[in-house]
Amino acid sequence: MDSLVIVDAANVVGSVPDGWWRDRRGAAERLRDALAGYASGGVPGFVEPPLEIVLVVEGAARAVASVDGVRVVSAPGSGDDRMVELVGDEGAGRDCLVVTADRELRARVEALGARVAGPRAVRGARGGSV
Repeated sequence: MDSLVIVDAANVVGSVPDGWWRDRRGAAERLRDALAGYASGGVPGFVEPPLEIVLVVEGAARAVASVDGVRVVSAPGSGDDRMVELVGDEGAGRDCLVVTADRELRARVEALGARVAGPRAVRGARGGSV
């Protein structure tokens, strides 16, 4: 079964002060496109292929669409709550990595058996700069 990589869009985008707040949707789309590079090669040091990448968006980024290699899930409310649901529903019985720097979210998903990595895990050469 493919590994599951769940990415906290708001947290990863917000980890670099590059003006993302002026265009939240555009920033999430750039992250999504960068993540597509990891779909075939894995996340170095964390997950080898095959893997499924899920990008969780919220707020102004809710209109971001999925692309090949990255399924975008829009959180109707809290993005953190949606990621915890995904770990519980889709991560059970498979390797699951959640990419976030949010300490509370990290604790919640680790309690469900997921591993965690910070935003730098998906800001490397394969995924490009976001």
